[in-house]
Amino acid sequence: MNILLLGSGGREHALAWKMAQSKHCSNLFIAPGNAGTAQCGKNVNIGVNDFEAIKKFAVGNNVEMIVVGPEDPLVNGVYDALQEDQSTKHIIVIGPSANGAQLEGSKAFSKKFMQRHNIPTAAYAEFTKDNFEEGKKYIHQHSLPVVLKADGLAAGKGVVIAQTTADALRAFEEMIINQQFGEASSKVVIEQFLDGIELSVFVLTNGKDYKIIGHAKDYKRIGAGDTGLNTGGMGCVSPLPFLTAEFLQQIETKIIQPTIKGLQTENIIYNGFVFFGLIKVGNEPFVIEYNCRMGDPETEVVMPRLKNDIVELFLSVHNNTLKDTVISFDERACATVVAVSGGYPGDYEKGKLISLPVDSLQSKSFIFHAGTKLNDKGEIITNGGRVLAVTSFGSNIANAVQLSKNALSNIDFEGMYFRSDIGYEFKP
Repeated sequence: MNILLLGSGGREHALAWKMAQSKHCSNLFIAPGNAGTAQCGKNVNIGVNDFEAIKKFAVGNNVEMIVVGPEDPLVNGVYDALQEDQSTKHIIVIGPSANGAQLEGSKAFSKKFMQRHNIPTAAYAEFTKDNFEEGKKYIHQHSLPVVLKADGLAAGKGVVIAQTTADALRAFEEMIINQQFGEASSKVVIEQFLDGIELSVFVLTNGKDYKIIGHAKDYKRIGAGDTGLNTGGMGCVSPLPFLTAEFLQQIETKIIQPTIKGLQTENIIYNGFVFFGLIKVGNEPFVIEYNCRMGDPETEVVMPRLKNDIVELFLSVHNNTLKDTVISFDERACATVVAVSGGYPGDYEKGKLISLPVDSLQSKSFIFHAGTKLNDKGEIITNGGRVLAVTSFGSNIANAVQLSKNALSNIDFEGMYFRSDIGYEFKP
């Protein structure tokens, strides 16, 4: 079948790499893609939110399945736009409806959803310009540290963990009064800080049945030892030594099952991924956030570890046969380390020439492109803050990380930086 994948990051390269291996995939198109996805299929110069161009291309190229990578088009209603058009309603869309995407698109929506379905999460309150003074009082009375979240999409940067009341008040004013994140911070969720180990669990669902397709721990801070500014993600490891069968069972019983049941009882159309951003407090799991798509860089470890044909899994979502599917994993340790542009997550320059090894890496490592593109000469150049991710299999997490770092020593571009301590807490 002809498949169109929307997106241009490391997540999309990992998905394209996985989908291209499927016996069900005849032609793979990626819109807009990057220099890496061009090796898996054909890049198409269409923006992820240009729904009319997406529909026109899909019809003109007999596309039978559209897989949506990033959150923006999902929150903006790409599923609904395709389903409501007679010319594209036959196409299988992997991604939730706009209503389902609100689990990520609105922190307030997701918090209320969790309350309705008794899903464990941090206590919270929400505020806008209209009750700004009440919000300040709430902050004054709140225990520290306190977490402030912009309600809408803020490219992973709309969360502040304030250690002092003064910092919290400053962040609150910055978000609501100074509109730091535009419309995304017109409403702010203030919540209790949970102290524990963070992890992510990924589920594929048709809104009734689900399968866990992977789990990971990512590293958000720019600096070694989890210091410095937050980023979109500097690296990732899987599987997690602390995720025992018993703890995973708790996550399923207390969080995943009530979430999927909630989607069903509220008649929310949801055919795609649910990313559960979790925290282990003591021995109890809590939800920090939902995402309505796969994570980045988590996809870069989840897809290599997943042994199933991913397109076959997508078809089982559409055919309601997901419950009969058996998921199998590569049990080896897997780690990805992200190379970023100098200056990221602040200002950085694009257009730097990337030197990649000519011969393919050892079979245990993969390079997934994120912020890359081809210039007029066909050379690969930087085109974003997070430039590429190197994923490796190893005998343990430390070994997998070392193999990725070894591979990165053969890659170069001006200003290149990566964290050398991904997976630091999982020493053998």
